[in-house]
Amino acid sequence: MNILAVESSCDETAVAIVRDGRQVLTDCIASQVPLHRIYGGVVPEIASRKHMEAIYALADQALAETGMVRKDLDAVAVTYAPGLIGAVLVGVNFAKGVALSTGMPLIPVHHIRGHIAANYIAYPELKPPFLCLVVSGGHTMIVHVKDYTQMEILGTTLDDAAGECFDKVARVLDMPYPGGAALDKTAQSGDDTKYTLPRSRPGENPYNMSFSGLKTAALNLIHHAEQVGEIVDIPGLCASFSAAVSDTLVPRVVMAMEKTGLKKIAVAGGVAANSRIRRDMTQAVEKLGGTLYMPPLSLCGDNAAMIGAQAYYEFLAGHTADMTLNAYATKSILGEAL
Repeated sequence: MNILAVESSCDETAVAIVRDGRQVLTDCIASQVPLHRIYGGVVPEIASRKHMEAIYALADQALAETGMVRKDLDAVAVTYAPGLIGAVLVGVNFAKGVALSTGMPLIPVHHIRGHIAANYIAYPELKPPFLCLVVSGGHTMIVHVKDYTQMEILGTTLDDAAGECFDKVARVLDMPYPGGAALDKTAQSGDDTKYTLPRSRPGENPYNMSFSGLKTAALNLIHHAEQVGEIVDIPGLCASFSAAVSDTLVPRVVMAMEKTGLKKIAVAGGVAANSRIRRDMTQAVEKLGGTLYMPPLSLCGDNAAMIGAQAYYEFLAGHTADMTLNAYATKSILGEAL
């Protein structure tokens, strides 16, 4: 089954063609990073306009790169939630147009389900059930993937997402957008014991997390140093901050492994590219005799291939949509696609 997949939830316009949920025939991406870097972050209105400018050409490019024509496609899939509402609408309306004009089935895909499915591309042998740590700019959660379309959230952040905190601290340190990647690179030459930063403590649900206190502590440290004329050890602060985030995430995954007995662990989302988290997760899972699945860096960020991968399983589960499909800025990963 050849699926034309569309992703436009934030600042990457992407169109891919994916076969049977596992084989990526092409994945075309138009990045807006250089444009938004001027503003230090994503400007929603600009992102939406750039998606409109790029999406048709990307679809043509995807067909050209595979040597396919429209009749070779079997369905069209699209990210319908969550994301910047204007940006998501561009992709949804484009996909609806393709479905209406060709008669192909329209498959709505939740963006976070897509991130989890990036592991199916990287690891063809991976099948549910497994645990997945989802870490991105807008989401942080531990998910029990019971089946390809049946999931349970074991724990989630109670406030800020880990990725948002990385980006905020990086921005205050005058690092270029995207800040999380710049902070990670700087941290690799720093002493992670240089600064003492808080770790969130388990509450009623031991799998839940909190990052707002950590973010505030780091920002207060930076501002205080500026006020009294102290020099901040930036590599040390970045390393200490990265360690604090990882120390919040990894032990909870370990708890989930021990509680559920699951030995297959996946990591997904843009922050899955963070070197400290990848290192600590590798060590923790190996210590418990588990198998860790982490997508390559190229599949950690937003892309359409992951949407096409998840779409295949949504289609098999009967999760298709008609022309009433709408876009949503927020929506739970649980339940059916709609």
